[in-house]
Amino acid sequence: MGEFKGFMKYDKASLPELSLVERLKHHGAFQQAFDKADASIQAARCMDCGTPFCQTGIGVEKDTIGCPIGNYIPEWNDLVYLEDYEAAYYRLSETNNFPDFTGRVCPAPCESSCVMAINRESVAIKGIERTIIDEAFEQGWVQPRRPERRLNEKIAIIGSGPCGLTAADELNALGYDVTVIERAPSPGGLLMYGIPNMKLDKHVVERRVELMEEAGVTFKLNTEVGKDIMKETLLATYDAVILCTGAEKPRDLPLEGRMSPDIHFAMDYLTEQTLLERGEIEQATITAKDKRVIVIGAGDTGADCVATALREGCHSVVQFNKYDRLPDDVDENVSWPRPKEVFKMDYAHREYEAKYGLEPRAYGVQTMRYDVDRIGRLKGVYTQLVNDEQHDLDMSLAPERFWPADLVLLSIGFIGTNQHVPEHFRVKLSQNKIKADDKNYQTNVKNVFAAGDARRGQSLVVWAIKEGRGVAKSVHHYLQSKVLS
Repeated sequence: MGEFKGFMKYDKASLPELSLVERLKHHGAFQQAFDKADASIQAARCMDCGTPFCQTGIGVEKDTIGCPIGNYIPEWNDLVYLEDYEAAYYRLSETNNFPDFTGRVCPAPCESSCVMAINRESVAIKGIERTIIDEAFEQGWVQPRRPERRLNEKIAIIGSGPCGLTAADELNALGYDVTVIERAPSPGGLLMYGIPNMKLDKHVVERRVELMEEAGVTFKLNTEVGKDIMKETLLATYDAVILCTGAEKPRDLPLEGRMSPDIHFAMDYLTEQTLLERGEIEQATITAKDKRVIVIGAGDTGADCVATALREGCHSVVQFNKYDRLPDDVDENVSWPRPKEVFKMDYAHREYEAKYGLEPRAYGVQTMRYDVDRIGRLKGVYTQLVNDEQHDLDMSLAPERFWPADLVLLSIGFIGTNQHVPEHFRVKLSQNKIKADDKNYQTNVKNVFAAGDARRGQSLVVWAIKEGRGVAKSVHHYLQSKVLS
């Protein structure tokens, strides 16, 4: 498996990137694949583990341990080490419908769970995956998955995010007549409108959609269920309907001054910027240009807001993190196979630091109220500093700090799926998620299934792919059982 003791001979490398300063001049993708020589060296670091935890694929509280879709990681690492990219691609595509997505935007829980992460740097699994799929596209190995024969049954999938696309890809390959219904102008859901172009070039999404169309999948765009097409029509036309509507309902922070028109949800901002970049709208209603921006929330979406605001030409950005700054390093990785709890710089933070000389995050910050003028325009935000020792103290004793701001973006997660489509179909909800069985994905409504974030809550793209594969298998079994009966 790889090179004997390769993990001792070679250091982990990161994917090559464009200059931190130059890439702020455009919205183009900043990260590239390894060249073949570098990829072979990185793959040589993969050990012949007795138990490869990178393949575990389970959820523990908020963390994911290993790859949920069970990628054969050690196997295609070895094939890359041998520079047999074609075999590596076919092995990778057995478990992952869209490695071109995960190789770019997945936070790589497989790397956190790599056995080497116990006491050294993990294998560069995500970078190797990206390199395999990029080579596969370049060599023309990625072809439409056309079925050997067509079946009589028709399936409608509501939502074209990673879960909907995966389910469509799987079911079409089995021979079903699949139609994906999407309310947006372009397919892709979160992949198209929620992740900025510099992280995931939209050509990558469009390329996949084109392959699926060539294979026979139909995309019906600018179509809203319950308005442009009704459930009665869907249930009468299709033998099964799958709800893959995501978990787009954002968590709010309804403090004093929240009525200001200068306070927005992060995803609304990112979506508008993508629509504008693609020419699908003429003008954005939310802009960071020349503004002092505060992003409330420490996650990936918040970092994407920082990066987008920088490219828009903001005056400044501060990203609030309610937790204390993590240490730069720890002696032992006691959290393994969970992610190592150390300080990390996301791409957006490194960009901001390169431009302004400091990183944009403020730690241990609790937002207390928004400061607005008499007509509701935002003047700034009041916060209090908190830390682990103060959590049990009276917050009224902590001093306040004022942060001037012209725009606030709320990036504090999502509380579940938008209820319009579930209510239209009259499917049951539980904790703002569609109630569907973990094994068969069926809702309480006959012939209606649910999968992805709409069913399990906000999660990773790789979990959406797993859900899409799972619901496709379930729908196939359900429809074939009906045929046999």
